[in-house]
Amino acid sequence: MDFNIPPELQAYLGVLDKFIEDEIKPLQNADDNNRFFDHRREWARTDFDNGGLPRHEWEDLLKQAKRLADKAGHFRYALPKEFGGQDGTNLGMAIIREHFASKGLGLHNDLQNEHSIVGNQPIVLILRDFGTAEQKQDLIPKLLDGRARITFGLTEPDHGSDATHMETRAVAETRDGVSGWRIDGRKMWITGMHVATHCMCFARSSGNDGDANGITAFLVPARDPGIVIEEYMWTFNMPTDHPRLSITNVWVPDSAILGPLNGGLALAQHFVHENRIRQAASSLGAAVYCINESVAYARQRKPFGEALAVNQAIQFPLVELATQAEMLRQLIRKTAWEMDQMSKPDVAKRLSDKVSMCNYWANRLCCEAADRAMQVHGGIGYSRHKPFEHIYRHHRRYRITEGSEEIQMRKIAGHLFGFMGPRKAEFEALDRASAATRAAAE
Repeated sequence: MDFNIPPELQAYLGVLDKFIEDEIKPLQNADDNNRFFDHRREWARTDFDNGGLPRHEWEDLLKQAKRLADKAGHFRYALPKEFGGQDGTNLGMAIIREHFASKGLGLHNDLQNEHSIVGNQPIVLILRDFGTAEQKQDLIPKLLDGRARITFGLTEPDHGSDATHMETRAVAETRDGVSGWRIDGRKMWITGMHVATHCMCFARSSGNDGDANGITAFLVPARDPGIVIEEYMWTFNMPTDHPRLSITNVWVPDSAILGPLNGGLALAQHFVHENRIRQAASSLGAAVYCINESVAYARQRKPFGEALAVNQAIQFPLVELATQAEMLRQLIRKTAWEMDQMSKPDVAKRLSDKVSMCNYWANRLCCEAADRAMQVHGGIGYSRHKPFEHIYRHHRRYRITEGSEEIQMRKIAGHLFGFMGPRKAEFEALDRASAATRAAAE
């Protein structure tokens, strides 16, 4: 077994580092753009008088960085070559995301806005795999050059983890001789609606509550007058672009259906494993940053004439965190590598539990590492002059989004106890044999 980073990927990390030094850091240092990253960051980023939305200047800066990265060939790394990408692998994305996050806060990578100079663009791949020829031709080029943005309209105020009980309804209705669908309902946490051109809106189009089938994805114009943003949800980590919205008498033609009629949940699951492993790698990288900064500070800080680092009360918690980070890194990279060896359906059947292990543990580890970094640094660690509180506030949400810790652990338990996954047949056979033995004994 070879645990080394592939040489071509190691070389690419060097290319990315040089690009950050030559192009991204100068942009970050220009025109007081550092206000978005130093102790002023939350105030500089947030338009508190406009619903708590991101300030235009902040979003414009992120766009500038992405344009530079796209021009250099980095932003689309994970996409297929047909879309100008590099056919980036899951292993490659995991290593890059950890590498970026371990550098700390910066314009190269700020996941509060899911921003990175190496982008994550699942909607492009969803359109590639599920869109009609017309949808692909119209929307993919616009997504790639920034003219279009599609939000993900799945969650509802009363239905989060369980999408099968969503209350948003789509009813077949013909208007002006054109067959289509009337959509009514409510959605929540639909990130990016303030700048979206479309919402990928999931609605029940047939069947009963609880059925996995009967839910359809519709591409709905974001500025339809029937879509009303009721409020932006202010969160632990500001700014916010996560609204609660109502959908009333919104009509779309049949051509707005994305993917199979009544089979929309397949789209919702299409990129979940890739998202989760990349998120895990980012949380690992942020945890490593917190650990390394704490170690360096403990060596430098000398209360009572001795470095903090000589105290076991400082050493041992960081030793435990560093050990967990080292073990987690191997699991993330092994899982990402295995994902690259199989199809998406096989990943869902055979690796879903391992992806969940990586995700929930990495997100938890990051929060623990940030908390410990605050403690080691004392008052300055608690202040916004250090990034630990920002890292904690951001990565804390990852313990809820992309499947909460509890949902992830439930998935792992399903595989472990054979209620799903590769061991299901094995346990069913044991159950049958046990039942046969009992019957014979009787």
